[in-house]
Amino acid sequence: MSMGEPAEPAESTARQVFPAAPLAKLNDQIRPAILGVLILTLLTGVVFPLALFAVARPLFRLQAKGSLLTRDNGEVVGSELIGQNFSRPEYFRPRPSAAGNGYETLNSGGTNLGPNNPKLVNGASDFAGIRQLAEEYREQNGLAPDADIPIDAVTRSGSGLDPEISPENAALQATRVGRARGVSEEAVQRVVAKHTKPPQFGFLGSSRVAVLPLNLDLDRAFPIRR
Repeated sequence: MSMGEPAEPAESTARQVFPAAPLAKLNDQIRPAILGVLILTLLTGVVFPLALFAVARPLFRLQAKGSLLTRDNGEVVGSELIGQNFSRPEYFRPRPSAAGNGYETLNSGGTNLGPNNPKLVNGASDFAGIRQLAEEYREQNGLAPDADIPIDAVTRSGSGLDPEISPENAALQATRVGRARGVSEEAVQRVVAKHTKPPQFGFLGSSRVAVLPLNLDLDRAFPIRR
């Protein structure tokens, strides 16, 4: 470019070096979007579940079927992973539940009450608070009115379907269960020990006692004559 010629605008130069991209057609945008949804649905909704099923069925047969527990006659009584209510004195009782009307698997959930909410402690006409649950627990298990009790005996879990209780909770119930079954507390505690699980991997969480397997084992070891 000679000294006398006017300089070409920078914008014009840029258009020559980087020409404007043509507008994409509507079909070119819809087609990959639809294919992406179909392919991801096939992979995550069909292929992946089938692959998990193919691996779990032979290697984890009990878990693949829902960890169901049965009586000696083959009757299914529940899942090892889902808590259920026991009210008779010869059975260990689980943690309180806020799932629906209590232990409803289709309404799993907690109370959503904060620790400073008075309803959590004092309760309401349609809700048993910690104070009421503690009184009932002490009365049911023959404890003194001021006896210390574990927190899981009077609070609901986040799911409302916790299948386990603390060893401390089980220990306080052992006397009642033994008396109802006509055996010693020591005999009951030996069965409890069999169903006490250590912390996960030895360091995660705390020791816990599986309630439903424990109660089934008690029925086998010390059946109630009716």
